[in-house]
Amino acid sequence: MGGTFDPVHYGHLRLAEEMAECLDLARVLFIPAGQPPHRGAPRTAAEHRLEMVRRAVAGNPRFVADAREVERAAPSYTVDTLTALRAELGPERPLWLLLGADAFLGLPDWHRWRQLFELANIVVADRPGSPAQHAGAMPEALGREVAQREIADGAAAGPAGAILRRRMTPLDISATALRGILARRGSARYLLPDAVLDYIHGQKLYT
Repeated sequence: MGGTFDPVHYGHLRLAEEMAECLDLARVLFIPAGQPPHRGAPRTAAEHRLEMVRRAVAGNPRFVADAREVERAAPSYTVDTLTALRAELGPERPLWLLLGADAFLGLPDWHRWRQLFELANIVVADRPGSPAQHAGAMPEALGREVAQREIADGAAAGPAGAILRRRMTPLDISATALRGILARRGSARYLLPDAVLDYIHGQKLYT
């Protein structure tokens, strides 16, 4: 599961927990982007975002903070990260890329996006009212891939190549809204873990 995590919050964590449970995942790697190529530079330095993720996942033995993209000097392309993970896991072990619905709809703009299906399965977290649920919202090229690759919830998947779309518990929490709350010195308690909030206040982030 990648992203800027600026900051990481309970929406990220609950998505990962639900997907780990439904797919019986051994581990979920939270991989903060170092230099995301598809958007402007994150508000917060990579080392702070990585530390917030480390604090957020502590205590869950299935969750791991992975620093590989933060430590990479080049832009953080998902295809490169999945290539490295596939080399570590070998060709037979199933690998899942966890995406939100909005990120999934933008997949055709990603670097070498079709190669992602050679490296991993993709599970998409749909939510009520998501653009992915409206006719015509999906790019044509992506729609063709979905038609060929989508599997039903509970169906077996191989090491790579499948697409699963699954409803998740709707938590209307966004990092953008959190940054606004923190900037005006409002309370962000119960929107993200206390350990993350303590770090934000200690480092004077988002103020």
